[in-house]
Amino acid sequence: LDMEFTGLHSTFPQNNEPSLFDSPVERYLKARQSVQRFTVTQLGLAIFSNENSNKYVVHSYNFFLFPSTLGVTDVEFTLSASSIQFLSHYGFDYNKFLKDGIPYMNEVQEKILSQHLLAGSWKVSSALDRDVLKKAIDEVTCWVAAAEEEETIILQDLSGCQMFEVQLILRQALQNVWTQPLGDKKVMVKKVSPQQRRLLENSPYDYCQKELILLSARGFTNLFQTLVKAKKPLVGHNMLMDLMHLHDKFYKPLPESYEEFKRNIHNLFPVLIDTKTVTKSIWKKCPFPRVSNLLEVYAVLCSSNLNPKDPTCPVIVLASDCSRYAEKKSPHEAGYDAFLCGSVLLKSAHLLLCRSTDDAVEADPSFSQYLTVLAEYQNKVNFIRGGVASINFSGEDAPCQHPPLLVVHVRGWPGLNERQIYQEFKALCRFDVRQLSKNQFILLSNKFKHVRRVLRDYKHHPRLRVSIYRHWRHSPRVNCLLQVSGIVALWSLLAFVLGGAP
Repeated sequence: LDMEFTGLHSTFPQNNEPSLFDSPVERYLKARQSVQRFTVTQLGLAIFSNENSNKYVVHSYNFFLFPSTLGVTDVEFTLSASSIQFLSHYGFDYNKFLKDGIPYMNEVQEKILSQHLLAGSWKVSSALDRDVLKKAIDEVTCWVAAAEEEETIILQDLSGCQMFEVQLILRQALQNVWTQPLGDKKVMVKKVSPQQRRLLENSPYDYCQKELILLSARGFTNLFQTLVKAKKPLVGHNMLMDLMHLHDKFYKPLPESYEEFKRNIHNLFPVLIDTKTVTKSIWKKCPFPRVSNLLEVYAVLCSSNLNPKDPTCPVIVLASDCSRYAEKKSPHEAGYDAFLCGSVLLKSAHLLLCRSTDDAVEADPSFSQYLTVLAEYQNKVNFIRGGVASINFSGEDAPCQHPPLLVVHVRGWPGLNERQIYQEFKALCRFDVRQLSKNQFILLSNKFKHVRRVLRDYKHHPRLRVSIYRHWRHSPRVNCLLQVSGIVALWSLLAFVLGGAP
């Protein structure tokens, strides 16, 4: 699975960007605000089928998605300029997203739509749909006055949602007409008698039944529900945001509780595998170059240097009707990245299997053997720049593990702020900075070597003194408590001395 979005990290409210100081709960709450503001533009799904021996055939699909406009809820979402620019650079088709995107909705939105369908309180939220429907209603109203019973008129150029909306509104407004979709964006309107209308309303062949309208409005959500029922291993790369959008857009709005989110995802998809988590481990176990993005990881795993002439290595073949990716690289197209994801998983699993045994790997290892060597990575989703390596969706997260905090004491440099401190140290290490007091700042890095480098290089700096942060010594709260305690102790001593003088 892979997904593309209209944005990643919302800058609203302030200080909402990911930070090394974030715990998993804090990061989830930040990401939750971003997911609620942005939407999914494209979802890629690659289905790997183990046809025979070590051969895997891949069917890879791209789904352009757009929130459902059917019913009363008008979905709002934000665009991030940098994300739009990024996708445009890689050839993303925004016309297809906006004009032909498949609708979807979550359970809450579906419940609201269902209630309005039952109550007959239909409201068109889209201004475009209102214009199209007004034109259709005017056309039918003029026609029906002079038409004979059984005469028909054809309405054309209606989109998927408009096909349902125009029928519901015409049936509600005019008791002597009946409607029927003809396909190819056309709807037939027939003038009928009241008796015939009652018979047609009770017919099982009515294309405007509530269940059929809901089926159409759910759109891609129908496929999401099929994936949930299948209970197959779901594979992604850095997939936390993907999982959050899956929950929010196709299942239920994201809960405030981080633990509830984890439980829900684990119930939906019992086996998750994040290839970022897997490849990070391979860096430590194998002579694996440290590359950053998914395409580079795939290229390294396919190189002959890593696995020279291994006949048992999985053979991955794109199906004949999905062969475009065999001929051309399409990075950041969701279907292509999903294909890369599954391929990286298989090749990584084979590499781990080879390293886990001293003997030669038996011919044509099965997928269940690959799952066995991947067991320690299952349901552990990579946590980008944070206090833990991964989020565990099937249990407790591992305790936060950071290099020690550094505290910077500023002398003779008034008005220094977090941005200036960041600029001062950024050449030496990757870190986040927070102001502790007027003349003190905390630095947090995710690498021990960066901490050692800063301590070494700033040992004799004239204005900045860097040391290991000690809570009892540097915390403003502890200092305040010590000062208050000192004052109380002094007054107590004075009272004892003065009180005992006579």
